[in-house]
Amino acid sequence: MTQFISDFHIHSRFSRATSINLTIQNLEKWARIKGINLLGTGDFSHPEWFKELKQELQEDGSGILKTKSGFNFILSNEVSLMYSQDGKGRRIHLVLLAPNFETVEKITKYLLTKGRIDYDGRPIFNIPCDQFVKDMMSISEQIEVIPAHAWTPWFGIFGSSTGFDSMEQAFKDQVNHIHAFETGMSSDPEMNWRLSSLDKYAIISFSDSHSFWPWRLGREATVFELKELTYQNIIKAIYTKDIAFTIETSPSYGKYHFDGHRLCNFSCSPEESKKLNNICPVCGKKLTIGVLNRVDELADREEGFKPKDSRPFRTLIPLHDLLAARLDAAVATKKVWQEYNKLIAAFQNEFNILLNVSGDDLKKVTSEQITKDILKNREGKIKVKPGFDGEYGQPILDTEEQKKLF
Repeated sequence: MTQFISDFHIHSRFSRATSINLTIQNLEKWARIKGINLLGTGDFSHPEWFKELKQELQEDGSGILKTKSGFNFILSNEVSLMYSQDGKGRRIHLVLLAPNFETVEKITKYLLTKGRIDYDGRPIFNIPCDQFVKDMMSISEQIEVIPAHAWTPWFGIFGSSTGFDSMEQAFKDQVNHIHAFETGMSSDPEMNWRLSSLDKYAIISFSDSHSFWPWRLGREATVFELKELTYQNIIKAIYTKDIAFTIETSPSYGKYHFDGHRLCNFSCSPEESKKLNNICPVCGKKLTIGVLNRVDELADREEGFKPKDSRPFRTLIPLHDLLAARLDAAVATKKVWQEYNKLIAAFQNEFNILLNVSGDDLKKVTSEQITKDILKNREGKIKVKPGFDGEYGQPILDTEEQKKLF
């Protein structure tokens, strides 16, 4: 069995708010530095990106596409569905996986009958979730449809503002074609285990990265253990929930974990929100209800419940964020890059550093304090000031500051 660290939910430079330098070459380079060995293409429906994919990637019949140097890609795309159901506006993001270029061309032909695809790598359509899945299955039952960042308020399948209360409510008679969902950065498997209705689905994690930088790419990932890397084996693993483990950031690191108002610089826990009747004490308007609150609302199990067939997960803060917190510097500064590059040169890739390298070996390359931070991170013990209303959470390494958080 070979282990494949995968990130299927990414974007090209043809999506909005993305790096202009997102190319296949840069994605491969930084995926290798990160320690990823299977990457989604993202944005396969965009005509210009699709041309590049056909030029840069080779098919061999396995459903896994390869660069000239042999790096692995899987065809993926995110779509945004915006429509009304039950008197409420819905905004749902879905990730699509496809087995080959031929299927992508059929998907694109279908999407062109519904609207434009050239303005954004993540196109928007006025199509209900159930109809969209039905139409995808009519193209090919090999297409996999995965609800993206399931809990985010505005675009998650369970989002507090535009989502649903269940998979069945969203997908109706097509729900049997849904086999997995993406946790999103503001939730982790433990939070999702609180809903018995989700037991049947594989829990997977991807980054939704808009750049190739290693503090974005692979910040969340899914690890498969396979005898042979093929599209069908990936899909089978998802169908059977045969996931080795997922890599998650702390849910507090996500941009929508707590409730709050970014413009008011106010955030709070669900318990505090209830006392405030979900009203911001600064501006008097309704708070943006975060993921933790929404999970509490829909959960039918107590915190700490663990299903018998649950898959393991690892909680990790990206190495750049960890170094930036310790060095008291911005994530992309020269000081942080110097320390990062020193570690990569010694230990090959970031995930090897975060998951495997011993403390004794780390201390030969970096400081004792950074070594302690990496080992503490490996144990999921880095505390994070919770993110809210579009603001990322902040790793806190100072002991006194940590005491103030919890």
